[in-house]
Amino acid sequence: MPVEIDRVDSDTVLPRHADVVVVGGGIIGVCTALFLAERGIKTVLCEKGVIAGEQSSRNWGWCRTMGRDPRELPLMLESLRLWRGMNERVGADTGFRQTGTLYICPDAAAFAKREAWLPFAKAHGVDSRLLRGAEVNHLLEGSAQDWMGALHTPGDGVAEPGLAAPAIARAARKHGASILTNCAVRGLEYSGGRVSGVVTEKGSIGCDRVVLAGGAWSSLFCGSFGLRLPQLKVLASVLRTAPVANGPSTAAWGPGLSLRKRLDGGYTVSNGRVVADVVPDSFRFLREFLPVLRMEWSGISLNIGRPFFDEWHRTRPWRLDDVSPFERVRTLDPSPVAKDIRSARANLERAFPAFKNIAVAASWGGMIDATPDLIPVISEVDAIPGLVISTGYSGHGFGIGPGAGRLTADLASQNRPVVDPTPFRFSRFSDGTSIRPQAGL
Repeated sequence: MPVEIDRVDSDTVLPRHADVVVVGGGIIGVCTALFLAERGIKTVLCEKGVIAGEQSSRNWGWCRTMGRDPRELPLMLESLRLWRGMNERVGADTGFRQTGTLYICPDAAAFAKREAWLPFAKAHGVDSRLLRGAEVNHLLEGSAQDWMGALHTPGDGVAEPGLAAPAIARAARKHGASILTNCAVRGLEYSGGRVSGVVTEKGSIGCDRVVLAGGAWSSLFCGSFGLRLPQLKVLASVLRTAPVANGPSTAAWGPGLSLRKRLDGGYTVSNGRVVADVVPDSFRFLREFLPVLRMEWSGISLNIGRPFFDEWHRTRPWRLDDVSPFERVRTLDPSPVAKDIRSARANLERAFPAFKNIAVAASWGGMIDATPDLIPVISEVDAIPGLVISTGYSGHGFGIGPGAGRLTADLASQNRPVVDPTPFRFSRFSDGTSIRPQAGL
């Protein structure tokens, strides 16, 4: 894999029973496991590949309240609080630091869009403010372009994706959780009308509750037991530069460009576009996804090809005593889109001359799990007692991971939720709720 991830060794003994089994070792799964284990709840985390092998190590590394859907803001504020104390909590470096975040506004329409979001920030105590003209260039060291304005949030931060989830997983183990890698969960077991365990490739684990934090695999897993979860995945392409001496320290997003300074002095860079493969689920969930497709059309490219047939084969039923799709593909490791990498590099050099002739150290692709309204599902499932779903973070999952993990742990342990989970309920897809992103974001 082109991404750098701290290794987490697997436990070697498969427990016979646990209070909670967490399916998935990304940022959501490991945070959930940590908060459960801290409470003395016997927890087993099963990851089909390696910890943070997919999008949790491939994202931009932003930890932002800025521009969030208002429904996510309380949870993100809790996440930032947790990020600020995470290194001390886990006894390791997650790379978190408060750098601020910046949305560049190239024109009046973009400025008005960001200005319209400010009342939500004020209502939640977020320290966002609008900058104009020279204020933007003063904040963006080395910028060669003049910008109309920007939305700036000094209290936001960044962390290192390759460090964070592994550090949190090791901390969960210190508190008693079992961390099993290369251990795919094939399906659920039931007793008395509720979940009573999971079947893994290495054997069964009895449990009282299961947390599904499977990222881009969650909809396929749900479909295996007849649960319809409207979720698709999109491909984002990212590059990493060699160290640069005079680049900006604030994480910034603008037209065709996002960048974040890394601990090693290089930058994580993207042009912000995604590619959506046309697959069978594209038609299955078309009605739910039409509103977001219309809103985000300029930033999405469609691809028709081999992924359609790959996905078609993956959806074929499998037996719990046979190899599952989760074992056939341990890690989604797609190639980045070459034209998007070239575009990001060209836009970077145009905006910041210091990056000219700086080597691209690596580039990669990552599959983002998206819901039709671009907010996650963090919810119990009425039809399947004992199952909690935490997925569909739509490219926002890394930064919100600690708060989401705490909320997921609250639901799995039947504690009082840290924030109101109502906006994230699974039943919103069937109870007549209007399923669409927040207008203007």
